Amino acid sequence: MNRRDLLGMAGGVALAPLLGPVWAARADEAPQRLVVVMLRGAVDGLNVVVPYGEQAYYDARPTIAIQKPGADNGALPLDGHFALHPALAALLPLWNDGKLAFIHAAGSPDPSRSHFDAQQFIENGTPGHATTPDGWMNRVLAALPGPRTPTDALSVGPTLPFILKGSVAVANLPLGPKAAQPMAIDQPQVASAFDKLYAGNDRQSLAYRQGREARTELIADMSTEEQMADAGAPPADALPAMADHLAGLMTKDRHLRLAFVSLGGWDTHVNQGNHAGQLANRLKPLGDGLAELAQKLGPDWNDTVIVVISEFGRTVHENGNAGTDHGHGNVIWVLGGKVNGGKIYGEWPGLATAQLYQGRDLAVTTDYRHPLAQILERHMRLNNAAMAKIFPGMPAPRGNLGQILAA
Repeated sequence: MNRRDLLGMAGGVALAPLLGPVWAARADEAPQRLVVVMLRGAVDGLNVVVPYGEQAYYDARPTIAIQKPGADNGALPLDGHFALHPALAALLPLWNDGKLAFIHAAGSPDPSRSHFDAQQFIENGTPGHATTPDGWMNRVLAALPGPRTPTDALSVGPTLPFILKGSVAVANLPLGPKAAQPMAIDQPQVASAFDKLYAGNDRQSLAYRQGREARTELIADMSTEEQMADAGAPPADALPAMADHLAGLMTKDRHLRLAFVSLGGWDTHVNQGNHAGQLANRLKPLGDGLAELAQKLGPDWNDTVIVVISEFGRTVHENGNAGTDHGHGNVIWVLGGKVNGGKIYGEWPGLATAQLYQGRDLAVTTDYRHPLAQILERHMRLNNAAMAKIFPGMPAPRGNLGQILAA
């Protein structure tokens, strides 16, 4: 049996550590954590954070607009101009406590309305440049001080996303009942062959042994956790279930610094709905899951920042199918114990026809990299030299974004 045969039987475990040591010892100083939630498909930011103070919003959306605060099924007021979709009511306490902020009219400066291209530019950190070989979160991981461990970064999902691809190994965790599903590498004969093949001190051997250790420990811990749950782990595609598991991992593994979760189903071309319907049905578990994650992190919430982002926004005007099409500007969400929340950040361009991007979309006035850069500098404590590698070629900010995070 040769190396290629073994790699095929193991599903690639030797080349990419899959799962991390969950019960790592706690350090004296709590780690600074960043969790990124990617809403794939382009969520409608105008119905997430509703500009109810503009009549143009209601003129453009006769059937899908969220009614003003105070009306039946109306939006939840944030300030005198913006309000929150009622399906996100679980997040309102975080807003009121100053732990949730939004950056409106934010997004990629690249004009692409292709899901594939726009997601790639969000993930590689170089809008307009498709040849960047790695993701910006992997570059963050490389810039963080300290020795590497298998669970410095964690991707929640069945495959490793581009945002975490790069030179540093990343743990990949499919949550739910399949998380601890037996693999070929769990068979004693296969494991023994791998152990002999990767017994050296080269990079692949070290990565293999990290992955084996990580998977063994996580499977043991998941087995205990699933026995405590009702009929095993919840479905992997429900964020509340993901949040429950992710919070458990983050509170127990002090090495874990970065985590990434992606959720699909936001491409609402048809029958988007308003306070109820397709979009609302996706927003409610998202809001509930984020609120649960914040609550279950306990004291670790104070050292965690969660960013929710999508590849682009949607058209200001609803289409003939009671939905919205691919747009440009969107809203970025920032949650965390040290967030200067209860505020809408960024420069609001307005929704009058003359103010729209290409006459149809909310304009982008905040490059998505600028709030991320502020978080990385102030929260993850990365210096200018590191930032130049993480977001190469990033232009100077437009206007004053404000201090999203406390010092």
